[in-house]
Amino acid sequence: MVDFRIKKYIEVINALKSKQFQLDIPIGKEDEIGELGKALIELREILKYFEENSQLALITDKINAGFTLDEVLNYVFDSFQFIIPYDRIGFALIQEDGQVVRARWGRSKSLAMKIEVGYFASLAGSSLQKIIETGQPRIINDLEAYLSTHPQSDSTRKIVEEGMRSSLTCPVIARGKPIGFMFFSSMKSNAYKDVHIDTFLRIAGEFSIIVEKSKLYQELADLNQLKNKFIGIVAHDLRSPIAIIKGYIGLFLGNLLGDISDKQREFLTNIDRVCENMLNLINDLLDISAIESGKLELDMKEVDLADYLRDYYDSNNLLAKAKSIEFQLDLDNNLPKIVFDPQRINQVITNLVINAIKFSYPESVITLRAKVVDDEVQISVQDKGQGIPEDQISKLFQEFSDVRSKGTAGEKSTGLGLAIVKRIVSAHNGRVWVESKVNAGSTFTFSLPIKRI
Repeated sequence: MVDFRIKKYIEVINALKSKQFQLDIPIGKEDEIGELGKALIELREILKYFEENSQLALITDKINAGFTLDEVLNYVFDSFQFIIPYDRIGFALIQEDGQVVRARWGRSKSLAMKIEVGYFASLAGSSLQKIIETGQPRIINDLEAYLSTHPQSDSTRKIVEEGMRSSLTCPVIARGKPIGFMFFSSMKSNAYKDVHIDTFLRIAGEFSIIVEKSKLYQELADLNQLKNKFIGIVAHDLRSPIAIIKGYIGLFLGNLLGDISDKQREFLTNIDRVCENMLNLINDLLDISAIESGKLELDMKEVDLADYLRDYYDSNNLLAKAKSIEFQLDLDNNLPKIVFDPQRINQVITNLVINAIKFSYPESVITLRAKVVDDEVQISVQDKGQGIPEDQISKLFQEFSDVRSKGTAGEKSTGLGLAIVKRIVSAHNGRVWVESKVNAGSTFTFSLPIKRI
């Protein structure tokens, strides 16, 4: 009699593949099958966390048209001097629950900056507090005279030592809340004597939006890096529970724990196949994590492309035979030696070939081609399968893309393969694109430059 938990575990695994995380997972007895249940519970929670963090990555992508805070401030320094006078700009944030003003960024035409990033001062009781209270810029047209009457002002002393003789300090306010200050300083006295305060308020108002957006972008980028680090760590750890599941399944299938019925063997074989799919997902997650965190390392070598593709064909032409699909090779006669990472490009081609098999019908043909076009080599995988609807093509190279096309034999995808393909090809300074027509097939092509990378 089949243990009811095995049926439940298969139901849970299929639910996890569809990103459903609400099903209960019974443990029952503390036996081998109960251990499978514990591993599935751990897997469910981790995959749920992955899904939540993937949404953070999508948010980051939507804000990637912005700049980091440093980029914005450097742009201000390089560009605003045509609007207002300055030889120095500093930017400070209000931190520690409004108790401290800390220098976040600064640039100066002086040879030596005296107020560097990290410099801080108390806000309470300072002249900066008055700026926050009034919301108005403060102008000092003679810093040396101001220092003589305010000798306790360490920041004034430092910028005077830099050679500054006048300053304008403007509050930066976002969503009605002060978040910091911009300090404009000039080596000339009275540089701000005739300026209009409204101009600085308008600039600060516009700049506060950019700063807030930049801060958000930077925070999301930091979270994305943390997410990638977390995924890398957890994906490695995920291998343990999956290995446990596959190990127990192997014991059952090998009759090492006693005889099992044909029905039990069928259930266990299905679980083993799903576990294998999960291992593929883990490997894809590790690749995405490495690529996004900038840790994708390429082992660049000079390779005879024709020999490389023939070897690939000879080693992989059996991939299509299981589905009764013919795999063909079509190479230009003049393919050159080029520089690339053989292992990573193998990963690219394999992803494209497996996709072509997945979406092709039995008795059809898949062709791996390579040709020289101008100063690059173009390698393509063409199939005669079901094709891709035009409105779905733009989603193909995005992580976890939900494309409506399904495998002709019911095969499913992690939604990461083509995203990995694009990242690897881009790392080689190449391009990747697709041409497709519904019911006529698809051709995925990527390029590699002939010149050394």
